[in-house]
Amino acid sequence: MRPYNLCDNEILNCMISDKHRIRNFYRIGLIVIAILFVLVYHPSAIAATAKHYTELEFPPLKQVQIPKYDRYEMPNGMVVYLMPDRDLPLVGGTAIIRTGDRWEPPARVGLANLTGVVLRTGGTQKHSADELNQLLEQRAAAVEVGISDAFGSASFSALSEDLEMVFGLFAEVLQQPIFAQEKLDLAKTQIRGGIARRNDDPNGIVGREFQKLVYGSDSPYARTVEYATLDNISRQDLVDFYRQYFHPNNLILGIVGDFDSQNMRSLIQKYFGKWKSQPNLSQPQIPTASQSKLGGLYFVDRPQLTQSYVQVGHLGGRFNSPDYPTLDVMNQVLNGFGGRLFNSVRSRQGLAYSVYGVWSPRFDYPGLFVAGGQTRSAATVPFLRAIRTEIEKLQTDIVQPDELQRAKESVLNSFVFNFENPSQTLSRLMRYEYFGYPADFLFRYQRGVQITTAADVQRVAKKYLQPEKLVTLVVGNGTAIQPPLSAIASEVIPIDITIPDAKSG
Repeated sequence: MRPYNLCDNEILNCMISDKHRIRNFYRIGLIVIAILFVLVYHPSAIAATAKHYTELEFPPLKQVQIPKYDRYEMPNGMVVYLMPDRDLPLVGGTAIIRTGDRWEPPARVGLANLTGVVLRTGGTQKHSADELNQLLEQRAAAVEVGISDAFGSASFSALSEDLEMVFGLFAEVLQQPIFAQEKLDLAKTQIRGGIARRNDDPNGIVGREFQKLVYGSDSPYARTVEYATLDNISRQDLVDFYRQYFHPNNLILGIVGDFDSQNMRSLIQKYFGKWKSQPNLSQPQIPTASQSKLGGLYFVDRPQLTQSYVQVGHLGGRFNSPDYPTLDVMNQVLNGFGGRLFNSVRSRQGLAYSVYGVWSPRFDYPGLFVAGGQTRSAATVPFLRAIRTEIEKLQTDIVQPDELQRAKESVLNSFVFNFENPSQTLSRLMRYEYFGYPADFLFRYQRGVQITTAADVQRVAKKYLQPEKLVTLVVGNGTAIQPPLSAIASEVIPIDITIPDAKSG
C-alpha cells in the first residue's frame, strides 16, 4: 500500500504524453521571448503601467469543450475509447484493469504491486526483457504497467510512425507475460531495500501510520508490505493473480494522439481481437472501510528530529456525495494561500513551516479528512491547538463574503486545468466509466460549486467535520516538545514503528 498522498484527490494518473510537454516548452519559450522583447525595447512602458495585483483585470475563462471521441465495445468485451489529436506526431494510450492491491491476500501484501512490476520487466513469450527494453529505447517509446489500491493500469507512448510496432509490444506485454523468476527476485530485492529505509523519512512515517490509525492496520487501505508477506509471494502467485484479473472484458482501453480512427480500430482488432474473454468473470466485492481509532493522541518518538510532523483527522467520504462540491469550497476556505490555516497558523501565529487541511474523498470507498503540517518541536502543542481551533471555527463562524468568493473563484478558475489536453479529458472519461460515475460528473461538480453559499459551507462543516473523532499523530522529538503532548491529552499513546523481521511478520 502506498503512503497517503495529500495531493492525490483522484486515483488514476492522467495520460500525459510527450507531445504536451513539447507543447508547453514551446509556449514557455514564446512567453520568455515576449518578455525579453518588452524589457529590452520598452522598459519605460513597464514602469508606467505597473499595477497592484488587486487592480489586475482578467477576461472570463473560456468554456470547457470536450474533444470528439469514439467509444465502442469489442466482441470480447473490451471497451475502447479513441480520441484523435493531430497536433503532434505522437500517440499514447492507457488500459485500466479492474483489479487492485485491496484484493490481495493479507498474507501476501505486495502481490499486486509485484504482479504489475514483473508483468512489465519480466519479458514476454516473444521477447525477453532486455529485447523489449532495447526495442522501445531505440524508438524513444515506452510501455509501463502498475497496480495501485483500486485499479491496474498499463500505458504506452510512441511516435506515430512507430505506432504499430509499439502498440504490438504493448499488447504482447498485456497478453503474453512470462513473469521471469530472476526479475521477480530483483523486484523483491528492491522492495526489501524500501522496507529497510522506510523509517528514514518522517513524512513517510506520519502518512503511513496515520492511515493505519484511521482505517486500521489490517485494512486493505492501510496495510503495508513486510518482509514476511514478501517472502510468501511466489512466481505462481503472480501468474494466478494475473489470470484472475487480466481479461479483455475486465479492461478499458483509451488511445489519444495522431491517428485515423478507422485505422486505429483495425490495429486494435489485429492485436486484441483474438484475446479471449472470461465468461465466468466475477467482480470481487469492494472492501469496506470504517474508522478504527475514534480520537486519541498518538506519538512516534524520533529523537534525531528538530521539528514535528503532524497529521490530525478522521474518516472522510466519497466523490459521489451530493455535498462534495460544497466540501471542496470548504477546503479552499481552510486550505492553501489565503486560507484560514495559512493566514492564522502560519502567517499570524508563526507556528508552522507548512500547514494544510483537506477533505480528500475517494471514488468507491471513504477517503480521509486530514489536517497537519510541520512545526518546530517547541511549537508542537500550540500548533495542534491552533489547527483544532480553525476546524471548530468552520462549524461556528459563518464564512465571510470575501472568503467565500476567494474559495469559489479558486475552485472554478482551476476547473479548466482539468482539461488542459485531450489526454486528461480521455483519462477522466475512462475513470468515470470504471467507477460507475456519469460522464458529466465534473460538470455537475462545477455547477454545485457555483451555487454554494456561506450557509452551505457551515452546514457541511457541521455535518462532516467531527472534532470528537479527530485522531492526532505526531512524529517528533519527545524531549524537545515543550510543553509536552500531555498538556493537551490525558493519554499520549506511543507507536512502535520497529520493522518486523521475516520470521515475526
